[in-house]
Amino acid sequence: MNVSNAETWLHRINPSLKLGVLIVLCIVALFIHDLNYMMNITIGVLLLFLFFTGHSIKRILLLSIPFCFIFISTSSAMILFGQGKTLWFEWGLISITEESFMRGLLVGFRALFFAALGLTFSLTTRPVNLFYSLMQQVKLKPKYAYSFMAALRLIPIMMEEFQTIRNAMKVRGFEGKGIRSVYFKMKAYSIPLLSGSIRRAHRIAVAMEAKRFTDTRDRTYFYEFGFSKKDHGFILYFIILLLAGFYLSIQFPLVSI
Repeated sequence: MNVSNAETWLHRINPSLKLGVLIVLCIVALFIHDLNYMMNITIGVLLLFLFFTGHSIKRILLLSIPFCFIFISTSSAMILFGQGKTLWFEWGLISITEESFMRGLLVGFRALFFAALGLTFSLTTRPVNLFYSLMQQVKLKPKYAYSFMAALRLIPIMMEEFQTIRNAMKVRGFEGKGIRSVYFKMKAYSIPLLSGSIRRAHRIAVAMEAKRFTDTRDRTYFYEFGFSKKDHGFILYFIILLLAGFYLSIQFPLVSI
């Protein structure tokens, strides 16, 4: 989860509350089978993603490329090979019907909805803040929360070590090809990375034991998280989105079904 360029009100939402609300929305979306309703709430989530994540439009569009591919791939699979009664086009194994087209769009918008929620959360939530909030609001045990944070901080260290090993192999002139070369590279990379990770994990575990992370007493926290009016506004936004999306899907449908 990355830190965005500029903070917006979404960054100041309680991370545990944000995670819980988005999980509930994902569950609700699984039970929505009306295409117009799904399109309306997806548009509402995309507005948050485009204008309130703190990133430039250029970077947001760049991040959206994989999710556009997901939308096209998931919807086209259902559209081209689905079943239905009203046939629009048929050629070999490809059979496009009105029903398969609508179901394909529904699946595609549902995938886009999930992607927009996940990316909005990741762009507006720091991992450290999330785990601190989980410890304070959800009562997650500190030894588990700090273990996750330590694991996240090991990732850039491992990437740096990987680059060091790669540069060392280049300096020594290793340019082999073939199956034996692939096997040697796997061994040359995996063994040092694995052994280094085990040593670091052991040191972190000893440090956590020394700092009494297994103790059951109440702990103090450097970052304190609570709830504010912005959290209420966050919940209210999605309640209004669900209600308004349902109303608009009936009164002003985007697609005639």
